[in-house]
Amino acid sequence: LMNNLGSVKTNFTAGQVSPNLLGRGDLKIYENGARRLENVIIHPTGGVSRRRGLKYICRAEQATRLLPFEFNTEQIYLLCLSDYKMKVFKDDRCIAELETPWSGNQLFQLNYTQSADTLLLVHPDVPPKQVTRNNNEVWLISDWEYYTKDDMIYMPYYNFYQKKPQLWASGTSGEITMATDADVFLSAHVGSYLKYQSGLVKITEVRGPRDIAGTVIKKLSATGKTNDWAEAVFSDARGWPVSVTFHQNRMVIGGSRDLPNRLWLSKSSDLFNFDLGKAVDDDAIEFGILSDQVNAIKAVVSTRHLLVFTTGAEWMVSGEPLTPEKIQLKRQTNVGIYAEKILAPQQIDGATVFVSRSGRQLREFLYTDVEQAYQAKDLTILSNDIISRPRDISFDPDSSVVYLVLEDGTLSCLTTYRTEAVTAWCKLNTAGKFISAAVIGDNIYFCVERKNGWFIEKFVDDYYSDCSLRLTSEAPQRDWSGLEHLEGEEVVVLANGFSLGKFKVEEGEIHLLDEADEIIVGLPYEHLIEPLPYMVEAERPYSPKALRVIGARFRILDSKSFCIDIGSGYFHYPLKRIHRDKIFDSPPLTYSGDVQMRALGWIREMNKPMWSIKSDEPLAFTLLSAVAEIKLKE
Repeated sequence: LMNNLGSVKTNFTAGQVSPNLLGRGDLKIYENGARRLENVIIHPTGGVSRRRGLKYICRAEQATRLLPFEFNTEQIYLLCLSDYKMKVFKDDRCIAELETPWSGNQLFQLNYTQSADTLLLVHPDVPPKQVTRNNNEVWLISDWEYYTKDDMIYMPYYNFYQKKPQLWASGTSGEITMATDADVFLSAHVGSYLKYQSGLVKITEVRGPRDIAGTVIKKLSATGKTNDWAEAVFSDARGWPVSVTFHQNRMVIGGSRDLPNRLWLSKSSDLFNFDLGKAVDDDAIEFGILSDQVNAIKAVVSTRHLLVFTTGAEWMVSGEPLTPEKIQLKRQTNVGIYAEKILAPQQIDGATVFVSRSGRQLREFLYTDVEQAYQAKDLTILSNDIISRPRDISFDPDSSVVYLVLEDGTLSCLTTYRTEAVTAWCKLNTAGKFISAAVIGDNIYFCVERKNGWFIEKFVDDYYSDCSLRLTSEAPQRDWSGLEHLEGEEVVVLANGFSLGKFKVEEGEIHLLDEADEIIVGLPYEHLIEPLPYMVEAERPYSPKALRVIGARFRILDSKSFCIDIGSGYFHYPLKRIHRDKIFDSPPLTYSGDVQMRALGWIREMNKPMWSIKSDEPLAFTLLSAVAEIKLKE
């Protein structure tokens, strides 16, 4: 018994979905999802396009963490952090190079926030730094400088002991010795500060666990024994800040190595002043998150509220304005944020998106007026295998795409438009491994590890190969040089609109068969588009025993190449023949419209798609929809 049916696919707004959903043909997302989407970008209107290629910017000496520095929409910079070094790029040119205190292993535990010309960076094992730029493009990296008045340094202080030991001193000024009645001091305490008897002492020598020498910074009022003393919260002995942001004109520090669940808010409009004072409205604020578990703070985010992300729960700090008297702390959800790497939560369309504790989910943290609370929706519930062990995250607001760099070197990309109910995942890969990503203005930069080393590259329109360069010559030529960064690689070449095929780079050169005066040369990458297996409406969620695609019609947009398998293997459909008024040796023209074709062969593997589109040609391609006529065999 034979029946002819139709299969209509009008959009890909559910993206690449998990194989776990192959039995859920009853869901709407089955019609809008795909089996595989690789090296494409999903549009909110439903179509998919071959992703842009990566333009070669420069070599990197080693694996590099990329950070944005944006003073305004015109003054934007790319910061490239590597092992104890930072390079500053403007307009794809290195303009400054600085020494830094962070090793290569510490780069992806860095947290940062920016205010005007100052970028604050924190790491739990390294003193916090600030990167500043002046009007003459001079860049500096320096320590934080806390507010000082009458010789008192107003940094956070804390007594770390449940049973406070007593402390006494040999004098009230100059060089003194101090002692306690319990084992307190470590060699790492050298350079730290003690707040004691209304004064301040800087530790210069640790003579034993109970004895130290120090220099009095602010004169002491007495020398007798007392347990009313505190030491600096941040030091080599106690660790340094984990996260930082700005909220309601205060600097907010979230957690340290030894106080992982504590928050410090500076005085209002005085960012480096943590004087608790007498708890008046503009005084600094300090408190710990007390709950059933001691979960470490990994991120603090300023939105309509101050959001605190810990390894076990998400919290809201509220108060209009935030004052010592009005501040409130409420737990919202119990998901927990990813802790293996510092992945800064991203603010998208009024929501805050973060990677969950497991490293396999992306959650949308959104305030609902009905509940008067935040909820953490799972954005990977339909694609639960799309994320694993992420290492970096960035968001492009222009295309509303989240880029997640994974440990395996691939990118998981989410196109998200909450109002339009678009949550679509796809995968990007390259001839190598993505290491880091950063969105700077209108550009998206990547650090990529390839066979020949590490490279800084960025997405560029009209480039459809990776690590690519545009080369020009006054006169047409066959031999092209300047490709040392691609030595030994097989590259694709685009010349005067033609895809010339693949060539091997030898001694930094390639030799073409025909002359050209302009070429784009780079590494090939392959885009892949496959729909979910077909299901008969009356028999959902079960697939038929066998089916045959009789014919299909594909609507494409602004495309120059179309390679498809519709049952008899991949072949390049000659779009040029559609332009009947053009000669065949002219460059490929951009085509928009329908492409219709016939097919042969039965499909008996029910997990096999009806058709598959795949190509590594460096040419544009966009698919809008597909309609297939199908014959079933029962």
